[in-house]
Amino acid sequence: MTQTRTTRLERGRSALGPALELVHTGRAPTRAVLTAELGVTRATAGAVAAELEQLGLIEVDSRPGAAAGSQGRPSHRLAIDPAGPVVLAAQVHADGFRAALVGLGGRIVATAPGCMTVPADPVHVLAAVVDAGAELLRDSGRRCLGAGLAVPSAVAEPDGTALNPLHLAWPAGAPVREIFGERVGEAGVFGPSGAVRTAFTGNDVNLAALAEHRHGAGRGARDLLCVATGHRGVGGALVLDGRLHTGSSGLALEVGHLTVNPEGRPCHCGSRGCLDVEADPLAFLTAAGREPGPEVSLLQQARDLLRTEYDDAGVRGATETLIDRLGLGLAGLVNILNPDRIILGGLHRELLEAHPERLRAVVADRSLWGRSGGVPILPCTLDHNSLVGAAELAWQPVLDDPLAALAN
Repeated sequence: MTQTRTTRLERGRSALGPALELVHTGRAPTRAVLTAELGVTRATAGAVAAELEQLGLIEVDSRPGAAAGSQGRPSHRLAIDPAGPVVLAAQVHADGFRAALVGLGGRIVATAPGCMTVPADPVHVLAAVVDAGAELLRDSGRRCLGAGLAVPSAVAEPDGTALNPLHLAWPAGAPVREIFGERVGEAGVFGPSGAVRTAFTGNDVNLAALAEHRHGAGRGARDLLCVATGHRGVGGALVLDGRLHTGSSGLALEVGHLTVNPEGRPCHCGSRGCLDVEADPLAFLTAAGREPGPEVSLLQQARDLLRTEYDDAGVRGATETLIDRLGLGLAGLVNILNPDRIILGGLHRELLEAHPERLRAVVADRSLWGRSGGVPILPCTLDHNSLVGAAELAWQPVLDDPLAALAN
């Protein structure tokens, strides 16, 4: 992102987009920092901040209080306007969906969960999640500048098709971006002006990694590896040099299909013993000797069991088993990718917190470089990070060119 920002400035384009991105990601909390990061004069930075404030995107506090013991005049503080525009973020998972309104800075303004058996035709659930989002917008009275969708499948580019929704009944290759975009348009999400905007779609773990890199546990990492359980299965994502790495056609890093137990369970992909079936919520419940119930999601059942019954020998054994399998998979990824940070989400976050030393020891023992310092392994910190990541897709055109985005 630093290279992109510099390029834009060198070409003489407006500094509004780069400045907004700095405030959006928390890297420019004051006008002094903004000046330094943009490489412009203080007057130019002041004018840029004032214009972003005029557009209703940020707030500028020209009279901040000085910290105790500090000297000199404190710099103007910059913050996202809490009453500014939002984007619609949507997520579909094995147990239903969630819609949210998300402002700049990754702040969730409102959210509406929906539980349903996800039908084989994606049109029905995508209509339901967009309708839920449209109702949130009507209640909020906010202006909506975009829409993004997270799905539990690899999303092929540039077509936006869900290639392998293994834990949904959708057909392989479902045109989810097209369906989502059509439904967003029909629901009047962008108001009576009928502005033409793109509806974005991405893999849920990819989007979780993007959100954590900009606003959460991945901030400051150069090469960030994210591995997470969803409601079913295991996914992974990689941020390289500040950019989400999706491969040549959006299909990179299907970490759920690393083999970690050659004699293990059959996997949906046709192999056996993959992370996807050996280290997800269902695998945890099964290893603990618990029969999954229909009342709440598998992910919630696994989390509740780990939190409330960890002293039970079966639960503790299941925890150690899944940690060992997860650690084996992470070690292989460390050997291949050499990340400078690993973050874990979903049930994996709770496994890390339950027994951090064991997981780190497994990774160190099995990776080439583990014994020479190790890779930091941290829990994800954002609630609903896939939703926040879906919002990031929708915010990107605004970050690229605020004036053009707001003119539509």
